[in-house]
Amino acid sequence: MRPHLLYTAWSFPPSRAGGVYRALATVNAFAADGWDVTVLTVPREIFESSTGVDASLEEQLASGVRVLRVDPGSTAHLSDLHRWSRFRARNIEMWRGVERMRDLLRFPELTYGRWRPRLERAAAAVHAQRPVDLAIGTANPNVDFTAGAHLSRRFGVPYVMDYRDAWGLDVFTGEALGSLVPGRARTERRLLAGAAEIWFVNEPIRAWHAQNFGLAERMHVVANGYDEYEVPLAVPVRPGRDEGVVFGYIGTMSDQVPVEPLVRAWRLARERGTIAAADRLVIHGYVGHSGTGTAADALAEAAGDGVIFRGPVSKSRIGETYAGFDALVLALGTGKYVTSGKVYEYAATGIPIVSVHDPGNAATDVVRDAPGWVGTRSLAPEDIADALIAMAGIAARQTPEERAAAQQWGAQFARRAQLVPRIDALRGLVEGAA
Repeated sequence: MRPHLLYTAWSFPPSRAGGVYRALATVNAFAADGWDVTVLTVPREIFESSTGVDASLEEQLASGVRVLRVDPGSTAHLSDLHRWSRFRARNIEMWRGVERMRDLLRFPELTYGRWRPRLERAAAAVHAQRPVDLAIGTANPNVDFTAGAHLSRRFGVPYVMDYRDAWGLDVFTGEALGSLVPGRARTERRLLAGAAEIWFVNEPIRAWHAQNFGLAERMHVVANGYDEYEVPLAVPVRPGRDEGVVFGYIGTMSDQVPVEPLVRAWRLARERGTIAAADRLVIHGYVGHSGTGTAADALAEAAGDGVIFRGPVSKSRIGETYAGFDALVLALGTGKYVTSGKVYEYAATGIPIVSVHDPGNAATDVVRDAPGWVGTRSLAPEDIADALIAMAGIAARQTPEERAAAQQWGAQFARRAQLVPRIDALRGLVEGAA
């Protein structure tokens, strides 16, 4: 009989939030390995009114995967003012205080805590209909872990905690996160103690948790890797580079991404005459979650300097966008624990990569051996400009043979290659228990 996986993720198609790609790929990998998969997530209306949607992602879900959408019971994501209660509209601070209490009474996580009892009831109902052999929760939010823990306590089902983001670690500063939320640290320790496996996106984050919690033998690195969609990521060398080199960036421009230093460096390189007037910096993605902030201002000001902002692209056809680039800009927030799933996708294209992030980031460990890679010495605009200038020459000269060799190097980061060892181990665990 096919094993049954219960997978819990707040961010799941059609959400466009960053964690959705890891969730989608994990579910599809288990389905490809012969598992029946049931997913617990939230109603699509939550994404439509908050983080936004990418409807094309739903088309990528493996056939046969059952998706159950469980209302979280929270109104924090309700942005339509017409649907606000009179109490919320007139007493917003008091309303927030009441909402926080409702969350914390159920789970030590603001905004998401009250999803716990609903998740647990849904998980138990799924298990009653078709026994669950394994449960996986991916965070954040961390309440996602509770469905598996509930099945473990009641029915002995093994569960996996997949940390997309750390709960108690600030990956940008490297500091342990203090919390005024009562019981948070205690709850995390209890969940970790009961987990069959604990996954992290890179080795620095895994090592930090092993040092602080023990349980090293259960902790594994499952790197994000890249996913292939409708259009292949391995794109050919672009014709027409002699008319200007195109630098490209794809990703969400949060407050941590050094967009302003990048734009200043681009202008500086153009002023030096070492980035040609015909060269362009094309940026695709979302500017935070609201479309405003310092990144938006910097992009608007640089519109006349060859910096072009084109908004988001469909993930399923993202290869078409990569085909229009000659060099890729890997701009990331600072932190030794920061990798980003984008680095693996960039590597798969074979396009030369220029790193615009702190050299101490975990992403450096991924790309330092990439053919044609250039890294900035620091995030000072002068150093970024030097890196952009060096990359312009590499990108203009890359041959089709060099592109093919770079794509072969990048193939090692396919998401499935990261997941298969863990799926095999968990199948063994489940079959051994049976």
